[in-house]
Amino acid sequence: MIMRIFQVTTFEGKEKEFGNFFRKTAIPLMKSTDGIVDVFPGAPRPDSPLEFSFVMIWKDLASLKAFVGDDYKTPHIDPAEAQLVAKRSIKHYELVE
Repeated sequence: MIMRIFQVTTFEGKEKEFGNFFRKTAIPLMKSTDGIVDVFPGAPRPDSPLEFSFVMIWKDLASLKAFVGDDYKTPHIDPAEAQLVAKRSIKHYELVE
């Protein structure tokens, strides 16, 4: 299984708007995506008020590629959130069970 860690930093002042998108759109989308075994969304803490993250467990690389395409190493974002996101990062790991 593949562990995919996606992190987003919002523009200052956009964290509430992104938070709404995160809770109402991104989380339900990822939880309903074929090939996802589990999703662990992370919201900002007082010491990192602009940062959100997802830890996603994918069944396999083929499932991940079916969702994001062959360029799975690039952090993709929805066009609706593009004006809210200052930076993003993505990392992949083999899940240790």
